[in-house]
Amino acid sequence: MPPKCSASISTPDPVLPYFLGCPSWSEPAWRDSLYPDSARSSDFLVHYAQLFNAVEGNTTFYARPSAQTVARWAELMPMDFRFCAKLPRDISHGGDLREQLSAAEAFVGLLRPLGARCSPFWLQLPASFGPARLPELPALLDTLQGKVAVEVRHPAFFARGEEERALNRLLHERQVERICLDSRALFSCASSEPAVLHAQAKKPRLPPRPTAFSGQPQLRFIGHPELAANDAFMAPWLDKVAAWIEAGLQPFVFLHTPDNLRAPHLALRFHQQLGERLPGLPKLAFADRQAQEGQLGLL
Repeated sequence: MPPKCSASISTPDPVLPYFLGCPSWSEPAWRDSLYPDSARSSDFLVHYAQLFNAVEGNTTFYARPSAQTVARWAELMPMDFRFCAKLPRDISHGGDLREQLSAAEAFVGLLRPLGARCSPFWLQLPASFGPARLPELPALLDTLQGKVAVEVRHPAFFARGEEERALNRLLHERQVERICLDSRALFSCASSEPAVLHAQAKKPRLPPRPTAFSGQPQLRFIGHPELAANDAFMAPWLDKVAAWIEAGLQPFVFLHTPDNLRAPHLALRFHQQLGERLPGLPKLAFADRQAQEGQLGLL
């Protein structure tokens, strides 16, 4: 059964010229800031989709959803919402990608009820996937018919040599995005907080690569726990995203913080600063709520 508030499903209004979101919608600590204090966990997706128009599909990396769960998501997600489902790790991390084609097709079939809302799929490759394995990639990209974005973590793909150029050529030829991951703000933080240490141990520390190989460039920004400390790192991305939008592209932007408790606030901060570069950019519903509650000073 859908939650009682499902009749109020809507997208952020008016429609944004880009997709903006957080790593997930299922964070109980967001009650009383992002969600109503009385919200049930089953209501979170509905409330999230009223404030943001995209979300990272981290959950599918660790476990495939049941068909019933996918059907419920299809009921609750607005039609212009985007769910960037990660291919399960047994596909992306399970050996030769050419042996994972049927599994990838089955996963796409499982999420087919979401239609265009599940786009692009994300292929997050391990650091062990280096230049020698690049010939494995085309078959999987072709199986997914280009409806995928790729994140690489092997240092050779960031060395500005022939290995990186070969990767970029392969993706560009197929109009497959190379996910732009920027973790510099996270690693600028000197803290003994467990959440920070865990994030720094888990996230890759690699130079950012701003690329746009299709009409929908993809940015993952891994932030500092103190929101203002992110501004210097976000500034070049704000310029880049504004330029992409002005050029007619439709970027995807996802904001993280170490424990993601303040990820929505960082997303709001990004959007507000983007508005300084793009006058007339619609406000987020989250901004109105925060202003009403007198919490914008926390940003």
